[in-house]
Amino acid sequence: MNTKDLFSLQGRVALVTGGSRGIGRMIAAGFLAQGARVYISARKAAACDETARELSSLGTCISLPADVSTVAGAHALAAAFAAREDKLDILVNNAGAAWGAPYEEFPESGWDKVVDLNLKTPFFLTQALTPLLRRATADHLAKVINIASIDGISVNPQETYSYAASKAGLIQLTRRMALKLAPERIVVSAIAPGAFASAMNKVARDHADETAKRIPAGRIGRDEDMAGAAIYLASRAGDYVVGSTLVVDGGVTHAR
Repeated sequence: MNTKDLFSLQGRVALVTGGSRGIGRMIAAGFLAQGARVYISARKAAACDETARELSSLGTCISLPADVSTVAGAHALAAAFAAREDKLDILVNNAGAAWGAPYEEFPESGWDKVVDLNLKTPFFLTQALTPLLRRATADHLAKVINIASIDGISVNPQETYSYAASKAGLIQLTRRMALKLAPERIVVSAIAPGAFASAMNKVARDHADETAKRIPAGRIGRDEDMAGAAIYLASRAGDYVVGSTLVVDGGVTHAR
C-alpha cells in the first residue's frame, strides 16, 4: 500500500464556486497547497480577481467570475471553463446564499434566491461539467464536493427556512448524484460545515468567543479544518467516500 501521495492533488485541475471568500477561499487555498491548479468563481469580478491574485502565491489560481444563480449562468461558467481546460478533476459546489425572516413574513424572494443557488445550481453546474469530469486523468477519480451545512442535518434556532431546506435537499441530492455518477468514475460527496468565520456566518465571524461556548471543541472552525476536509475528499484518500456528507463542526450537531 502506497500512502506517500495519499493527499496529493499534484497535476489536478479544480473549480471552486464562491471561491473569492469564506469557505470557498479556504478550500481553494488548501487545494493549491497540495499542488492543484485552481479556478475560482464568484459573482463579483473584482473580488474574484483580487483573491486569485492573492492565492497565486500558493500556486496557479485563475479567476473566472460568473453569476451561477441561474441555470444560464451555470452553463456560462461551464462554457468559460471548457474554453480553457479539456478536463476537470475536482468541482466544489460552494456558492450559496442565506435568508432569515420570521415565519409569518418569510417572502417568496427569500425562498427562490436561496433554493435556486443552494440546490438547483449544484445540480445543473455539475450536469454541464460532467463531460469534462469524465475526462479526468485516468490514474485517479474525478470528484464533486457539494458544500452543505449542519443546518441541513439538525435544526438551529434561527428562522432560515429556505436555507435549512436547501441544505437538507443538497445532502439527499449528493446521495442520488453519487449513485448515478460512481460508475463513470466520478465520486460525489459533501461537506456540512458548522461555525466558520465567513461573510455568510456573521455570528461566527463577529462573535467567535460567544459562539465557541456552544461548540464542544471550544472554538469555531479554522481555515485548515475546512481545507483538510476538502483535501481528504478530493484526493485519493477520499476515493471510497461515495455519497456521504462529512460533518465538520467541532461536535455542535451532537450538542444541539
